[in-house]
Amino acid sequence: MDERRGQGVTRVLEALEPHDAGEAAVILARCPAVHVSAGEPHFRSSLPPAALLLVDDGFCVLRIPRPDAARSVITCEAGRGSVLLPPADAEVLFGLTESRLIAIPQEEVDRLLRLPSVARMLFDRLAAMLGHKQEAIGTFAATRHVERVRRKLLELARSYGRVGRDGIRIDFPLSHMLLAEMIGSSRETVTRSLDELQRRGFVARRGHKYRLLISPREV
Repeated sequence: MDERRGQGVTRVLEALEPHDAGEAAVILARCPAVHVSAGEPHFRSSLPPAALLLVDDGFCVLRIPRPDAARSVITCEAGRGSVLLPPADAEVLFGLTESRLIAIPQEEVDRLLRLPSVARMLFDRLAAMLGHKQEAIGTFAATRHVERVRRKLLELARSYGRVGRDGIRIDFPLSHMLLAEMIGSSRETVTRSLDELQRRGFVARRGHKYRLLISPREV
């Protein structure tokens, strides 16, 4: 791994006990880094062998292309400090922004798990990822697409939002098509739903960035 350390690794190490942080830093320094350009696809075969991926910088998604190629489905999204599984055979890893991931081989995962505070951290991050997936599946229970979009925006705000005086910003690029792939809808339906949510005063848009016009207590 090169000497550069992004915010993802820094956040992980800062959350650990001092002794464990030092040991974990040595272990992670041995792991290969993967640089993913925005929009660049990475299949499992193009990544170093790994049991876990740690997002050191940027924002990535796992996507399953549909057979008809008309629409894909997002199965996972991950920002800085997130831990995720490598893509399955049917999945493709994409960077929404310039991203850097740490590929952690199984033997290094085993060493990390021997450090108590690292084991707790990995459990917490994997549990959070499982919670996101359960919440994403629950979104499909909403029959109205505008409600699906609203729930997904709230989920993204909880996980990756930045609280400001004017609401909660979702700072990674979120196109209508990407949001459609996250909720199993069409781009046109998402566009109409976002228009309705903007009329309600729930969300504001600037380019591909969104701001929820709510207080943190409502997330």
